[in-house]
Amino acid sequence: MFLNLATDAIRWVDLGLNPVALDLGFFQFRWYSIAYISGIVLGWWYLTKLLAQPGAPMARRHADDLVFYVTLGIILGGRIGYVLFYKPSMILHPIELFKLWEGGMSLHGGFAGVIIALLLFCRKHSLSLIRVCDYVACVTPFGLFFGRIANFVNGELWGRPTTLPWGMIFPDPLAGDIPRHPSQLYEAGLEGVVMFLILNWMFWRTDARYQPGRLVGTGLVLYGLFRFSLEKLRQPDYGLENLSWGLTMGQTLSLPMVLVGIYLFLTAKSRRVRVESIAGQEPVA
Repeated sequence: MFLNLATDAIRWVDLGLNPVALDLGFFQFRWYSIAYISGIVLGWWYLTKLLAQPGAPMARRHADDLVFYVTLGIILGGRIGYVLFYKPSMILHPIELFKLWEGGMSLHGGFAGVIIALLLFCRKHSLSLIRVCDYVACVTPFGLFFGRIANFVNGELWGRPTTLPWGMIFPDPLAGDIPRHPSQLYEAGLEGVVMFLILNWMFWRTDARYQPGRLVGTGLVLYGLFRFSLEKLRQPDYGLENLSWGLTMGQTLSLPMVLVGIYLFLTAKSRRVRVESIAGQEPVA
């Protein structure tokens, strides 16, 4: 059935996509790199807008330092997480660890790396970790969106076989000549667009930012549920499709995020205190 559908399916190669944005011969600038840079720059810009509002947990000057910490957390955590969770064989070939331009980043690993980076950042500046995390959660969808779009442009992390009319044939030999879900685009829409709209509606239209943990808790629950659900449409890494406990690796790593997120969300109201603004505005009750 899938082979019959292949003749009418959309082919990734016909879209004219190229993982390389600029080829100078001696150096290639890839869309994957542009995606990370775009997510970080836009996230920093939008964070400055959030910090300009009353009750901010840190000053505008902290945002620049925060970007440095978060960038290291994303890159180191994402790469180390990918190796540990999905491809431990790379440890035997150390040079492969540095080929970031070829892809291979774990969102869950990047998340852990960012948390460690934020912990160090907040300790350095004597800031509230959970309140800073609330603000970072609101800008995280930028990176998730661009990262998933880059996965699509790379023709990687494709979905499971499908008979739907928008099924796509990807060039990777492992994908086979059969239509598959463009799951990267599903993730970009849910993890990027939908999550951004919900979190920032809460920030601007409710008092969630004055309840430490409410925003980051919501972000963890949303991402965890989106990722857990989409694993049914996304093709898991080879050998990690169905672990002995019946879940994929992506689902397994998402469950703790959902549980922690639910806890932070439900207990956020009890943490509400008089917020003394670091940025110099009037205190917010």
